[in-house]
Amino acid sequence: MEKRQEIYDLYWYFACERQNIFWKKINGEPAPWTEDKILQQYKFCNSYRASDRVSQYLIQNIIYNGKHYSPENTIFRIVLFKLFNLESTWELFLQNFGDVTLENFDVKSFSKVLNEATNNGQKIYNDAYISCANKVFGFDRKHDNHLALIKKMFFEDKMQDKILECKTMKAAFEIVKSYPLIGNFMAYQLVTDINYSDVVNWTENEFTVAGPGSQRGIKKCFIDKGKMSDEDIIKYMYENQDKEFARLGLNFKRIGNRPLQLIDCQNIFCELDKYCREAVPSLKSNRVKIKKQYVSKKDKIEYKYPPKWNVTIQ
Repeated sequence: MEKRQEIYDLYWYFACERQNIFWKKINGEPAPWTEDKILQQYKFCNSYRASDRVSQYLIQNIIYNGKHYSPENTIFRIVLFKLFNLESTWELFLQNFGDVTLENFDVKSFSKVLNEATNNGQKIYNDAYISCANKVFGFDRKHDNHLALIKKMFFEDKMQDKILECKTMKAAFEIVKSYPLIGNFMAYQLVTDINYSDVVNWTENEFTVAGPGSQRGIKKCFIDKGKMSDEDIIKYMYENQDKEFARLGLNFKRIGNRPLQLIDCQNIFCELDKYCREAVPSLKSNRVKIKKQYVSKKDKIEYKYPPKWNVTIQ
């Protein structure tokens, strides 16, 4: 393994500075929360995946919303939400159906609501990552194929029962990724989200999957990986985080006493790839611009995390 030391160090700097911004915003400090012009101008995900706005919506509105759902319904709600990954689409379902459960899910009814929304120009998918959009179930519209996927998963195959029997995240991952429209990266994201709930309790750092953005970040960070896979590299970062923060004199402020997890280290590589497009443009990849400018949100998030993490924000 041969590091590109400047970029390798930048990985840790980014993780720490992005987390500093998180804390300054929580503490009510005025903008800008950093002297880093790139972090001021562009939108970047949090160092902890669970702190991002969509993850917080999932945790607070889909999983832990004060209502009691069966384990089967919890898994169903998570997967349905994540296929669209957009808060306004979930709100659309609630407006039309009152609540979202296995008992009141109907493909035709949900399709009608989504058709009306798209015909009116409403966005129903989050573009943070692109979900597979082929016509494997024979429909022209992407959302109709996804609704057919939900029907197959939960009503024909009873995937929820199989997942509840899984002893490991990897076992659940293998089940989820076997379905059409679900690639390795999406399957990894889904089982991570299911593990936010209390219906399963898998070891989080058992395995990881490097997404396309993470792969680009790793290429920029390492000249030569040697015999290590991208997933080995992510695990290396997870295992060495405390040492590297200390080496660089960076005071990384955790949430609770929770170190960065494999999923977080994976995500940071993706954000590093974006950051380097401005910071080190000579490092070429198939993406050359950062798409989204930072826009301050008016609504303040009251951060909550899965109760089993024993994490509170002061």
